[in-house]
Amino acid sequence: MSVLQINGRDHAIEADPSTPILWALRDTLGMTGTKFGCGAALCGACTVHLDGQAIRSCITPISAAEGKKITTIEAATDGTDRVGSAVHAAWVKHDVAQCGYCQSGQIMSATAFLKSQPKGKQPTAAEIDSAMAGNICRCGTYSRIRAAIADAAKTLA
Repeated sequence: MSVLQINGRDHAIEADPSTPILWALRDTLGMTGTKFGCGAALCGACTVHLDGQAIRSCITPISAAEGKKITTIEAATDGTDRVGSAVHAAWVKHDVAQCGYCQSGQIMSATAFLKSQPKGKQPTAAEIDSAMAGNICRCGTYSRIRAAIADAAKTLA
């Protein structure tokens, strides 16, 4: 049995320690906001935060998360996280989502990126593109994603 701290609460997980965090979230806990995309850490749909860092939950075993804090899209956009809320509001304002499948991973990556920036720093388009390069959007809303992240950064300044 593993005990994982997810969104501020401890959860006992009955699973093999090599089970990816993604499947513990989705199948064991019913937290389906984190998506399965490629299963090989290439698309970013499964992005969550582990101690504040964006990670790919499809390849990260639950054993690597014991004693650490996991944050999922459910907590990042519930209104209690200032940065997550700003990113979510900008996503809506810029009508980023098209099919929406990649959006939870995109928002989690964008939130981690903005939290890593010095207070008041406005990231350049190139910095945003670099930070988001590992997140794939099959609908191609990259210009709206970039605009939303820039807008969220201004809101947080």
